[in-house]
Amino acid sequence: MAAERKGIRMAYLAFAEGDAVGGQVAHTIAPNAPAAPGTLTSLEWLVVALAKNDRLSSLRTPGRLSTALGTVFGMRPNPRLADERLEALRRIAVLSWHHGYVVEGREVERFRAAGFTDAQYEQVVDSIGADQMAQRKERFRH
Repeated sequence: MAAERKGIRMAYLAFAEGDAVGGQVAHTIAPNAPAAPGTLTSLEWLVVALAKNDRLSSLRTPGRLSTALGTVFGMRPNPRLADERLEALRRIAVLSWHHGYVVEGREVERFRAAGFTDAQYEQVVDSIGADQMAQRKERFRH
């Protein structure tokens, strides 16, 4: 059991040190950490971090032709999540990574309908904004 925890922790550290998901969001992810009321779980923060690499097109339902071409040419499958709650979070995160606070009201309503709160929405968008600001500062320094 301790070796499993150590393996998880090591994977987390390598993930955060490589800055694959960025400063603020990466440091928020803590493996197996219980979430305080009104905050996101470690799994939910991971969904937010991974959504950074998703395109806006991933929010649309792929058509039959797109699915067939993806099968033939080995294109990346749609990153949609089977869990409706996590998918609502991924959608908000993708939109926030691309548009910041400018997210359609119906998407925020979908997020709330999945069981999230306005405070959690603000946490997600604020964290993404802080990550993007840190990346801009880093690029400016170099």
